[in-house]
Amino acid sequence: MDLLKDLLTWFPAIILPGSTMIQIVKIVKSQKSEGVSWLSWFLFGIANIGAYFLAQNYFSIKVILAFILTAILDFIIVLLVFTYRKK
Repeated sequence: MDLLKDLLTWFPAIILPGSTMIQIVKIVKSQKSEGVSWLSWFLFGIANIGAYFLAQNYFSIKVILAFILTAILDFIIVLLVFTYRKK
């Protein structure tokens, strides 16, 4: 049971930044950001920072990957939206 619990606690650390990378790759490959809400990704970034502090396990690699890395990637998406915005 401990093995299952340990495995399941890695899911957010892998899936959250991984799914965010999918959006980054799509924007960079297409060099278009139409339909991508910068405000939503900005708010996701803020929420992930809040979740990091809520978790109160500040040095856990799982928590850092799940929330801090994902927040950084969220803010990269915001930058990409403005970079590839139609002029």
